[in-house]
Amino acid sequence: MTKCLVILTWNEIEAVKVLYDKIPKNYDEVFVIDPGSKDGTLEFFKEKGMPVHIQEKKGRGVAFMMAANISKSDLILFYSPDGNEDYNDIDKVFALLEQGADIAIASRFAKGSRNEEDGQLFPWRKWANQVFTWMVNISFNRSGSYVTDTINGFRGFKRQVLLDLGLTAEGFAIEFQSSIKAFKKKLKIAEIPTAEGDRIGGESKAKSIPTGIKFVKLYLKELFSKK
Repeated sequence: MTKCLVILTWNEIEAVKVLYDKIPKNYDEVFVIDPGSKDGTLEFFKEKGMPVHIQEKKGRGVAFMMAANISKSDLILFYSPDGNEDYNDIDKVFALLEQGADIAIASRFAKGSRNEEDGQLFPWRKWANQVFTWMVNISFNRSGSYVTDTINGFRGFKRQVLLDLGLTAEGFAIEFQSSIKAFKKKLKIAEIPTAEGDRIGGESKAKSIPTGIKFVKLYLKELFSKK
């Protein structure tokens, strides 16, 4: 199976300088999708000879579908070089797809994993993610195998599956919607535990309250949709 690694960035120059040489790139396709960074991220990748595609509209939802249409590979994996996602797990996620999974997720909550908020007295983001994950497992998952992280963006797809899911969500809700749609279609989702690292420079693009509201709206929409 051919493989495509999609590197998603937006003003992450500090992190990409640290991580670029460590990211495995021995795949059939490797390219960057970015909504128009202004901090030197684009220039950095271009100097490295890395193909860069600019989004017409910001948001991970746009980036996911844009990548699926650009790529010609059988498998496609999304990686954000911000320090949170462990580049050592890229090959492991691809391996799950090669072994038959339709969607493969690097889980921050599976046994043996580490979440960025572990050790904090009140890990609000972790708790919220786990509640949303529980909700969709209870409502949509009929496979009998509990999926521990339905939200993390560090994931891979069979490219045709990604195209066929009919995803419409914007921003960080795209991963959540892809998990729900996969449950509805009874697709195979597999996970590996991952260690979520600390962010390297910059600011998180996922704002907790607005993102949570999007998740609630999306959950309700999918709950009452027959598709």
